[in-house]
Amino acid sequence: MYRMLCALLAAALAAGAQGQGSADLAKKLANPVSSLISVPFQSNFDYDVGPLDQGRRYTLNIQPVIPISLNQEWNLISRTIVPVINQEDVFPQAPEKTGLGDTTQSLFFSPAEPVNGITWGIGPAFLIPTATEPQLGTEKWGAGPTGVVLKQTGGWTIGALVNHIWSFAGDDDRDDVDSTFVQPFFAYTTPDAWTFTLQTESTYNWENEQWNAPVAFLVAKVFKVGQQTYQIQAGPRYYADSPETGADNMGFRLNFILLFPAGD
Repeated sequence: MYRMLCALLAAALAAGAQGQGSADLAKKLANPVSSLISVPFQSNFDYDVGPLDQGRRYTLNIQPVIPISLNQEWNLISRTIVPVINQEDVFPQAPEKTGLGDTTQSLFFSPAEPVNGITWGIGPAFLIPTATEPQLGTEKWGAGPTGVVLKQTGGWTIGALVNHIWSFAGDDDRDDVDSTFVQPFFAYTTPDAWTFTLQTESTYNWENEQWNAPVAFLVAKVFKVGQQTYQIQAGPRYYADSPETGADNMGFRLNFILLFPAGD
């Protein structure tokens, strides 16, 4: 996998301008509710994890995005996040753990075309306790609202995605889930399909009154290998705030995305 990602990254860096089509795809990827099927494999590398700042955590988020046309006026966008986690030394004398984390499933009802230049979507979000180890999940079922709003003008995409999830069932011995997720994003896409993004992915835990707030600067490129279209995205993340069991200081993200444009 690592060698394949390096080869694809080298291909992306070697690619020149690929015309308006690639730039359009890059702008669609900057829009969380665009009518574009994509399958991101998002690798997150975090260090200084846990109460003693001695742990390491790797999280691979598998995030298929599937738009469904309901009619000429409305789309339904399905966004799924399935984390695969490997961590060690997060807690004193804790063994290494590898497995699935909890799944987040979001559904956005969104107008097929922007309204007065604004794109938006709203719907439900669900927390599904798919974690294979107690340390990797909440062991709770949860649900709540989610929404996104953004504006694209020229090469710029400016917007925010939010959700709030409350737990309603699960293990009574585990803490309840009552959390707000806020993701403002600012992205600029060049005519040759490079995208530069500044964003936070902040979660506030109302039970513990604690933020987890990584700030990321990411650089991405859309390119083709044969008939398949990809995007490679990479960049550092800095934890402006985090809970005792979270990561501190710097992390890194490498995102490999399969794209399936209509007509390909």
